[in-house]
Amino acid sequence: APPPVPGLPGLTFPWMETTRRIAKDRLSGEPALSPFAATRRIGHPYQNRTPPKRKKPRTSFSRVQICELEKRFHRQKYLASAERATLAKALKMTDAQVKTWFQNRRTKWRRQTAEEREAERQQANRLMLHLQQEAFQKSLSQPLPQDPLCMHNSSLYALQNLQPWAEDNKVTSVSGVA
Repeated sequence: APPPVPGLPGLTFPWMETTRRIAKDRLSGEPALSPFAATRRIGHPYQNRTPPKRKKPRTSFSRVQICELEKRFHRQKYLASAERATLAKALKMTDAQVKTWFQNRRTKWRRQTAEEREAERQQANRLMLHLQQEAFQKSLSQPLPQDPLCMHNSSLYALQNLQPWAEDNKVTSVSGVA
C-alpha cells in the first residue's frame, strides 16, 4: 500500500497508485508500463505524416537555351510575366523553368558581385597600408623642416624635434634659444 499522507490517513493520490503498480510489476517480472508509454512516439513527430513527394530530377538545358538565357540576363535582370512567357515559348521551355532559371541566375550574380566587391576592398586596403608604410618610412628618414614659430619658443622647438617613433629618443638641447 502507498504511504499515507501525513495528517490524512487513507488519502492517496493517483501518482501513488501508478508508482505502486510499477513497483509491483517490477517484482513480478512483467515489463513495467510507464504512465507515459502509451503517448510516447518513436522518431521525429513529422515522420508519421504523409510521405514527401518524390524529387524531380534536375532539368538539363541545351547550350543554345543557356546561351539565350545568359544573353537576355546580361541585358535584363528581371522579366515581366509577358516577357518570360515569350522567352519560354521561343526556347521551348516552361514559364516556371525560365522563372526559376532567372531566380537562380540572380542569386549567382549577387554572390559574384559581392565577392568582386570584397576582393576590390581588400586590394584597396592593401594599397592604403603600403602607402602608409611608405609615408611612415619617409618621415623617419627625412628631417622635419624647421617651423619659424618654433625657432623663437624653446618649448615648441623641443616638441618639434621630438620624434617618439625614432630609434634614438634624444631630445636636442635648446640652450641659447629664447
